[in-house]
Amino acid sequence: MPWLRGNLHAHTTFSDGVKEPAQLVAAYEELGYDFLAITDHESWIDESYWRELPKVSSSKLVLFHGIELNWPRFDQHIGKVVGDRETLYVLNHPARYHLSIEQTVERIRRIGAGGVALDAVEVTETGRRYPLYESPAIPLVKIATDDAHGPVHFGQAWIEVDARRNRDAIIRAIRAGEFRRRFATD
Repeated sequence: MPWLRGNLHAHTTFSDGVKEPAQLVAAYEELGYDFLAITDHESWIDESYWRELPKVSSSKLVLFHGIELNWPRFDQHIGKVVGDRETLYVLNHPARYHLSIEQTVERIRRIGAGGVALDAVEVTETGRRYPLYESPAIPLVKIATDDAHGPVHFGQAWIEVDARRNRDAIIRAIRAGEFRRRFATD
């Protein structure tokens, strides 16, 4: 089974991205991706987001619908990537918040105590790699995303997953660490 290439953090014009959802999907298809998660900011979207995303179709991509949550107790984004029955929660861009490893671990603990069991942490910020967050001291799987807002971010960082072309299978493989991180600068 071939490894699947994908991005779990991308924005559209529903929030602060520059591409309409169908344009974003087309851009990632052109780059040869196998899956993509659209995760617009929860504070920007309205009801039309959840109605319009299912209308976006793709013959090539496994498309995840998701959202970037704002943690209410402190400034932190959490990616919520929705499969068919599974949901993946990601601590997004700790580098944006200039977190140390200890602060990252503490945020993971506090978010878990607040009711969200995180599955993964991003080791990137808009596609730029931050090796600090690849530390084994952080008790989550480490993923790479390009946090795509515009074409300059597309294809900068991704994961390749050893899974079937199925949303839930991809999520389970990520949780199990059956993936590899890739960066355009490598």
